[in-house]
Amino acid sequence: MKLKLATWNINSVRLRIESLAKFAKQHNPDIIALQETKCANDQFPHKAIQDMGYEHIVIHGQKAYHGVAVLSRLPLEHIANHDFNNSGHTRHIAVKIKTSTRAPKHPLILHNFYIPAGGDIPDRTKNEKFGQKLDYLTNLTGWFKDDTNNHSARMIMVGDLNIAPLPSDVWSHKQLLKVVSHTPIEVDHLNELQASQKWHDVMRQFVPEQDPLFTWWSYRAKDWRASNRGRRLDHIWVTPKLAKTAHNMQVLTNIRDWEKASDHAPVIAEFEL
Repeated sequence: MKLKLATWNINSVRLRIESLAKFAKQHNPDIIALQETKCANDQFPHKAIQDMGYEHIVIHGQKAYHGVAVLSRLPLEHIANHDFNNSGHTRHIAVKIKTSTRAPKHPLILHNFYIPAGGDIPDRTKNEKFGQKLDYLTNLTGWFKDDTNNHSARMIMVGDLNIAPLPSDVWSHKQLLKVVSHTPIEVDHLNELQASQKWHDVMRQFVPEQDPLFTWWSYRAKDWRASNRGRRLDHIWVTPKLAKTAHNMQVLTNIRDWEKASDHAPVIAEFEL
């Protein structure tokens, strides 16, 4: 079975509903995982998204902030939402993807995350948001290490993890070492999370670790392409059982040029399951 999966921090699903429809028509993913939907559940644009061909929608949102959603052409079963730092924020959703009518021995589970950004100061004693981010990562790592919480050996994790771990995941490793999203303590936390299930980094399967790879560019740049001061904040990971199933990956940088663009570009990966 072939599966085309997209992840995109859309930065307001209602504001960018036309961009979402254009993206879906051009690239036709089977599943789209959205972050930062900024929309309460009762205000989510179900009808517009179903008109795009995504009949199966699972959402976990709140008014004006945060929020995650999974849009699918395949049937979904909503498994859980977790608040890993007890903030009350809607940052996680887990679904089971029904790939056949027969119950598989190991179901396919998708986790969609919007991990806290962490504010501006990389010091939890001076910045509560940074502490919340580190706590979120610590608790999430512990949860994945606990086998009783793992629904399947076949898991995919996607989302805006808000950390660029490698030197080549930022425009300047030296200049960003003290900037939130690339500090050593955040990278250490993300590495521990990755080790919790021996997660495989799908994006770096297709782009060597020494090569620059970005998914986010600040709105502050007048010409984001010319400055190219990007960071790779968006990720696609799979557990070892799925490590050899990915056969393509793209960061759709052209969408960053669209009118009213999100500051994140969508990422697409294709799998042969």
